[in-house]
This record gives sequence, C-alpha cells and structure tokens, in this order.
Amino acid sequence: MIKVAKFGGSSVATAEQFKKVRNIVRADPDRRFVVVSAAGKRFADDNKITDLLLLVNAHIAYHVDCTQLLKDIEQRFVQIAEDLELTYPIAEKFEEFSSLVGSLSPEYIVSRGEWFTARLMAEYLDMPFLDAADAVVFRHDGSVDMERTATQVKDALQRLGSFVMPGFYGSTVDGTIKLFKRGGGDISGAVLARCLDAHIYENWTDVSGFLSADPRIVDNPRTIHRITFDEMRELSYMGATVLQEEAIFPVREVGIPIQIKNTNNPDSQGTIIRETAEDNEREHLITGIAGRKDFLAVHISKAHMSNRIGIVREALAVFERYGVSVEHIPTGVDSFGVVVNGADVADKIYLIVNDLQQALDPDSVTVIDKLALISVVGRNMSRRPGTSGRVFGALGEAGINIRMITQSSQEISIILGVNNEDFDRAINVVYSAFVAEEMVDMPKEEE
Repeated sequence: MIKVAKFGGSSVATAEQFKKVRNIVRADPDRRFVVVSAAGKRFADDNKITDLLLLVNAHIAYHVDCTQLLKDIEQRFVQIAEDLELTYPIAEKFEEFSSLVGSLSPEYIVSRGEWFTARLMAEYLDMPFLDAADAVVFRHDGSVDMERTATQVKDALQRLGSFVMPGFYGSTVDGTIKLFKRGGGDISGAVLARCLDAHIYENWTDVSGFLSADPRIVDNPRTIHRITFDEMRELSYMGATVLQEEAIFPVREVGIPIQIKNTNNPDSQGTIIRETAEDNEREHLITGIAGRKDFLAVHISKAHMSNRIGIVREALAVFERYGVSVEHIPTGVDSFGVVVNGADVADKIYLIVNDLQQALDPDSVTVIDKLALISVVGRNMSRRPGTSGRVFGALGEAGINIRMITQSSQEISIILGVNNEDFDRAINVVYSAFVAEEMVDMPKEEE
C-alpha cells in the first residue's frame, strides 16, 4: 500500500512538531512519501515563514533593507536544526540564498520556505529529498502538466524508493519556479498521490478533521468522520476550510480517498473523504452546516416572464459584463433573483440595476443587501421526507425570517438566505434541531 502524507505548516513549526511527524511516519511503513509546507506559526502571534518571505519580496520591491528580516527567518531554521542535532549546514545554505535575493524571482524566494523545511525534514526522517522543481511540472498557463509530472515522479520513485518533497511549488518546462495559490501544499500532496497511484492521501494538520459547524459559532461541534467529495465541496465553498478545496480534484478524478488527521492527536479518527459513502441507516441526517455573510440579491419581476425566452440569460449577461460572479439564481413563475457577493458589486450595483432595467424592461428590480447564506449539507437528506420542513420550522419557531431558499441540483444541500444579524443564531438553531439532537441518540462510535 502507498500512503502520501502531507504535513501542514503548524505540523512543522518547531523541533517538537518535527518529532511528532517522525513518530507518525515511522508508525506506518506505508508512509514512504512525505510532503511538507513551510514552517508555520509556533504560537498565536507568531509569523508563518511564507508570510515573512512575502515580506522580503515587499522589502525588495520598495528598496528597503531586509537583512534583519532574513536573519530572523534563518534563525527559525537554525533553531530547528540545532534542537534536532541535524548536520545539514542550514546557516551556510540560507546565507547563500540571502546573498542572492536581489536577483531572484519573487516566486523563487517564497518557495524557499518549503525547500528549507523539507531539507531538514528529509534528514530527520532519514529519507531522500526530492525538489518539487524536479517533480511538479507547470504549463505556462499555470496549470499542472499531469502527464509530465507523473513521468518525473515515477522516475524519482525508481531512483529513490521514498522521499520528502516540499509542497506549494514546482517549475515550468524551462525550469522557472512556479507557485500554487496559497494553501497549495495541499494540492502538491494530492498531485503526488495521483502520480504515485496512492491508496490514500493523508493530510495532517492541527485539527481532528472537518467539524459539522464553525466552532466560533457553535460550541463543541461534532467531527464529521465520513463525508463525500460533493459534500465537502459544498461546505468548503461556504467557508468550512480545513483542506484547500482545489486539492480534491487530482485525487477525486482517480478515486483516491483523502483522510484529514491531526498531527497533535494522531490517534483521533479524523475525517475520511470519498467519492461515495456506504449506506448506513445510522448515518447522521445532516453532515454539516456552513455559511458566509454579506451577499446581495437582485430580484427581478415581470408579468408573464415565463413566456419570454432568454430573459435569465439576458440578465446574467449584464452581470458578466461587469465581471461579477453569480452565486445562486432562485426562480419563480414571474420573477427570479440573482445572488452575488456584496463586495463584488459594491461600487457598481446602481449601474447594474440601470442596465437590467434597460435590457429587460422589468416591472420591478429590488436589491436586498446584508444577506447571509447558510448551506445545510447532507447526502441523506433527499431520502428523508420532511427534512426541509424541519429546517424551516426550527427557524420559524426561533423567529428568524428566511429571505431566500434554494437547493442544489444534487439534492445534498439546502441553501437559506437570512439577514446578516441572524446568521450566528440561525446556524445554532439548525445545529440544535438536527446535529445536537442526533448526537444524543447516535451510538458513541457514530458521533
């Protein structure tokens, strides 16, 4: 069996965290391929190495001396190496890098956080080091050339047998360092898992899996132990971020499951993400609840609208012209709404409304702002009659006005619009009506 284990920044922030990683890797001989992020925060007010390297780039761009900043970054790595009694000449190598920063590309500079972290981790795990620039191949449009990457990775497999690879970057065919977007270490791990035909992709972080609600809103929400890729996408899109959501695509396409695990609590079950979940009559009805504030809805009404072909397309063309992404389109017989992120239209909503009136000649155009969207997600909801009624009834009893209702085409989520000021309370009401109630009745191993 092949397991790819990716460790996030918090998992490699200190020498003590390195020790936890080594214990995890050595506990399972199938963990022969390790991907690491740059060293993260050691405590709440600390800085991530990646953020410090971005600051180096800013200093260079504005011709500000960054000598002390580079020394601070160097000391972070030196401290880890000294604490672990590593032999890699980290101070010498980092000083060589520091002497060249003025001539290096911004992406190269930022990538060194992962590079140096992985070099230290490779020695500590007594495993070969594989530079991501020699494995992950980017096309010039920024997409990963999966075929070339697979060839490079399998060649490394034959040469090295096992390895530690830095995440977050690769290179173009001409050798230029190219970064993923922030959180791209998760994507690096997924790409590697796909290229190695791994049996599972483990993503080690500082939480014990996906939670069924935001712990800043709901006290002690339960962990989601089993979730489908579709459910995870719904929750991630609405703000439940544990895994960089782009990281699911490389492994999902080839049927490799992802497991979210906690470096600080490795015995915790975590969350397993698969394409489908086995039917289980004791599964929770609601998998999770997530949401975001500050949306805006434009409601368009026109008598006999259903007889006018193309009216929705014409409305969407207006939003497209202004470069605005549309989130949802709730519809009625003679009306429909267009829901967008409020920040996307903050300086152009009046122009959009004017263009809609000219293009559609509607009876009315109404704008509702300060709207929060809440997604109630669960693969089992479509098989349970009355689920929507329970959601609406619970919110009604709590005196929360529902401003919008829509459902995903896959019938795994119900999306509700409420006023911003009702957001936290609405999530708690739905959680209490479903998740908290089921936790009382569910056998312990199912919680």
